[in-house]
Amino acid sequence: MTIIDVINRKKAFKELSREELEFTINGYLEGSIKDYQMSALLMAILLNGMTDKEIIDLTDIMVKSGDVLDLSKIDGIIADKHSTGGVGDKVTLVLAPLLASLGIKIAKMSGRGLGHTGGTIDKLESIKGFNTKLSEEEFINQVNKINIALVSQTANLVPADKKIYALRDVTGTVDSIPLIASSVMSKKIASGADIILIDVKVGNGALMKNLDDAKKLAEKMVKIGNAYRKPTICLITNMEEPLGYAIGNSLEVLEAIDTLNGKGPSDLLEVVITLASIIIGAVKKIPNGDAQKLLFKQLNNKEAYKKFEELVKAQSGDINSIKVSDKVFSIRSDKKGYVNKINALKLGEIAKQIGAGRSTLEDKIDYEVGIVLNKKVGDYVEKEEELAKVYLSDKDISISEILSCFIIEDELKEKPKLILDIIK
Repeated sequence: MTIIDVINRKKAFKELSREELEFTINGYLEGSIKDYQMSALLMAILLNGMTDKEIIDLTDIMVKSGDVLDLSKIDGIIADKHSTGGVGDKVTLVLAPLLASLGIKIAKMSGRGLGHTGGTIDKLESIKGFNTKLSEEEFINQVNKINIALVSQTANLVPADKKIYALRDVTGTVDSIPLIASSVMSKKIASGADIILIDVKVGNGALMKNLDDAKKLAEKMVKIGNAYRKPTICLITNMEEPLGYAIGNSLEVLEAIDTLNGKGPSDLLEVVITLASIIIGAVKKIPNGDAQKLLFKQLNNKEAYKKFEELVKAQSGDINSIKVSDKVFSIRSDKKGYVNKINALKLGEIAKQIGAGRSTLEDKIDYEVGIVLNKKVGDYVEKEEELAKVYLSDKDISISEILSCFIIEDELKEKPKLILDIIK
């Protein structure tokens, strides 16, 4: 068997055997298969797809390429949540402490942001001193003690995915549904949780641009979860506009804190409550309506916020240290009318350009910069009324470029639903 044989079989729409996939993944990790050869196979997979069997085999091979966390020492059912990425997506910062405040175990490994989407670890590290690198023993002990730990992925967790993802990012093969499904699920399986909840974002600011592809991706991930006997539920949510008002690390943490205190944006709250009630239903067998009442109670009585404070303290962070830039510019509308569309992707790219994100994993992030919207889709705006504030440091922005992200028209169009589907 050679890598050329494997490439040619996939090029001819043939199903690859587990042996062929193991030969390829292991060979690539060891260096006997080169980047240009793996790139050719990834492109063949992008164009010709994979069967369910291939996807499950590929996921399993990637899981076994490195460490698999043993969380059996954690008492109780462990829940994990993942997002496929979007603009202003600070859901984990609210969802995790909210669930932990109700006794649900959250042992979560998160990633850093790349491109126009932010990463949970970057947001947490905008809190001075917050330690995202716990040992496995510290991780387990903390979850047993306070029900929650949020850390960065260990160096040897699914190394095959890390190497392949880096190649996909520079070869135009990121948006392959089989490759996304196996990438996401290999990390979730290796992380050791009992129940997996995935927020599949769809729209202009997301990886999945249309609902059909988002549903296909969700179905594949649920099948992988079922193969491991791990209940997997996918919520498909709209990313045609940023989630909440804040885009940028410190700004998003502050918005998450507002939400944990019962004062957050309605769209962020809707996603959090929907996701949380699904997990509560799965873990505690509480009906949806009762679960939602319980969740709102935890926000209004500040128990969810207290759990976030406890998390920050446990991981050596100073919750009073969060800073935003004092160089603030107001972006004002050049016309009156209804905001019918906000280009989430473009705003995410602008936030990255001013320092809130990174183009490569080596880039340094400026935690204090970002954008805070003053208007959302469906809102009316007067001429010269503020659309957004931009928090800058040493980089400039084009006002016209930000204005072009807002489509303002005389007549109000119907606002798209936020929660589009639940697949399990």
